[in-house]
Amino acid sequence: MTVFKLPDLGEGLSEAEILRWHVKVGDQIEVDAPMLSVETAKAVVEVPSPVSGTITALHAQPGDRIEIGAPLIEFAADAAASQAAARATLAAASDDSGTVVGHMPGLADDDATAAALEAANAVTGPRVRAVPAARALARSLGVEVATLTGTGRGGLITLDDVMAVGLPGSNAASKMHPAQSARAPAAGGDVEVLRSLRRAMAQSMSLSRDSVMACSVFDDADLHAWGAGRDYTTRVLRAITAGVRTEPGLNAWFDGKSQSRTLFEQIDVGIAVDTIDGLLVPVIRHVEKRSPAQLRVELDRLKRAARDRTVGGEELRNFTFMLSNFGSMAGRYATPIVVPPAVAILGTGRVRRDVIAAGERIEIHTRMPLSLTFDHRVITGGEAVRFLGAVMADLELPE
Repeated sequence: MTVFKLPDLGEGLSEAEILRWHVKVGDQIEVDAPMLSVETAKAVVEVPSPVSGTITALHAQPGDRIEIGAPLIEFAADAAASQAAARATLAAASDDSGTVVGHMPGLADDDATAAALEAANAVTGPRVRAVPAARALARSLGVEVATLTGTGRGGLITLDDVMAVGLPGSNAASKMHPAQSARAPAAGGDVEVLRSLRRAMAQSMSLSRDSVMACSVFDDADLHAWGAGRDYTTRVLRAITAGVRTEPGLNAWFDGKSQSRTLFEQIDVGIAVDTIDGLLVPVIRHVEKRSPAQLRVELDRLKRAARDRTVGGEELRNFTFMLSNFGSMAGRYATPIVVPPAVAILGTGRVRRDVIAAGERIEIHTRMPLSLTFDHRVITGGEAVRFLGAVMADLELPE
């Protein structure tokens, strides 16, 4: 029998939820044919069969959440065509990270120091079982994974285990598994374990809280010169481009460990999309090169894909700037959260008709509230307000 484990799906993810099986026990399957769909914190991923053969057992059901490297399915493999593929699959699956579906660079890619440490650990002692994201986080926090007690299946060390000892304010209670630490609900209440997008959001917000020195500035852009029927979001994206031209340092990544920043000419804006399952941030690439019509087409496509959960993993990573248009629902000002390694996010509030002083007259103007949050470790207050001023100046143009 061939036992196939849940593969490493990339993006530093530690687990996935079974969405649907495409096979059942007794089915014949060919190598590379789709076996099942799993839902991660990022997207829905199709997992192909590693061998040709007969399905003999399924180790999880739709709705189950399992760790990377946990047993997933068993086959009676066909002897001829599948032997080479099965050997390769089993060899990769014997590692605690499971097998890899494609190549999606993780946090430790191109990190020579991390590679050397892993090699040293392999020589000097038995390998501790930990999910890849937990190893990467442990390295960044200076935590030895060998000193941790894993709460995952079979003692697997998870992200929560590392955060419990490596982040400020951690305590013994935080080391407990969520099922162990949940308190009894109040009468009539339900305890809901965070899953999928909400779990990913909780982890991202915790990382931001512990990594970013956030500061926010606020102002209003006067849209009085606009004609009717303007597209707010595409104009804001154009204004972000104007802001980056004035202050390139806000279109950047910051590495707090090495105290270095990377500035980008390409402007890739992650746009927060509210879905029924939680928050997704698809990325619109090369904002600086697109026309308003092209921006609108791409925006509509990404929003549909985000809400349908069909957006690809490559469309959810590596943004260089962030935008939250929360005002499309409600709210005037906010303190939007910067997600590292990005260093800035612009929030647009609800557009309103305000009474203002225009010289010696009182007039009613349409205005857009703006909230800019930036990482004050790497961006000065002067840079932030100059960026915001350039955004406002562009928004206030008639065309």
